[in-house]
Amino acid sequence: MTTNNQLQALVSRIEHLEEEKYNIAEDIKEVYAEAKGTGFDPKIIKKIISLRKQDASKRAEEQAVLATYMDALGMLADLPLGKAALDAVRAPAPKAQKAVAEEDVDMSDFD
Repeated sequence: MTTNNQLQALVSRIEHLEEEKYNIAEDIKEVYAEAKGTGFDPKIIKKIISLRKQDASKRAEEQAVLATYMDALGMLADLPLGKAALDAVRAPAPKAQKAVAEEDVDMSDFD
């Protein structure tokens, strides 16, 4: 295959893929319009899709930082869910339970 033919094949493939991309984007717009028509908020759906793409630990870290910033701006203080989120972020990590020494266990409880 000559260089010109290779170039033509690559350009044709790219053009075809661009057309597919456009069609898919149009299909996605239609789904968002359908969601809006049934009462869902497309912006929130987009945010959910974005969050679902993230690793769970990265998502949790981002949400903790967001809660911290919102608290600093006084945006959570008056909301019940905000208070619960802040309590969760501020709560100390649970302490590991101390191992119970064998001599402290009353073995008669297991008979």
